[in-house]
Amino acid sequence: MSRTGRVRVGAYALTLDEDARILLCRVAPSIVSGEVWTLPGGGLEYGESPDAGVLRELVEESGYEGEIEGLLDASSRLYADTEVEGGAMHAVRIVYRVRITGGELRDEVDGSTDMCAWFTPGDAARLHLGDLARRVLAVAVADAARGSGASGA
Repeated sequence: MSRTGRVRVGAYALTLDEDARILLCRVAPSIVSGEVWTLPGGGLEYGESPDAGVLRELVEESGYEGEIEGLLDASSRLYADTEVEGGAMHAVRIVYRVRITGGELRDEVDGSTDMCAWFTPGDAARLHLGDLARRVLAVAVADAARGSGASGA
């Protein structure tokens, strides 16, 4: 394992609306080829807390303002030199349950994503999801089956 890679900490939002649809963002083709969908979120800025970062990213990528309801998941993944631009990377991902409190859905311009949309769990499962979105979708579906889903717009 390379010990010369970088570490990237990111914060992401699991947001469900009143119909239990999940908000997903499509990764811009300039970042990843193919139509890959992920959770709203991304890398933290220097000195930024994860809770501030997730809310900033939500606004940047979707146009929605939100409120954190709680911590859902934390995980990490190692990317090899050939998987990401810039060489090997250790991605640390923090996922929060976030409730929409305002704003309007809009596309991000010139960012790492190019659009966001609401999907039923079944429709989302048929998309080409990034590994984090796939993992969190499974958690959200399990929670909904137990009757403890998150709230949204």
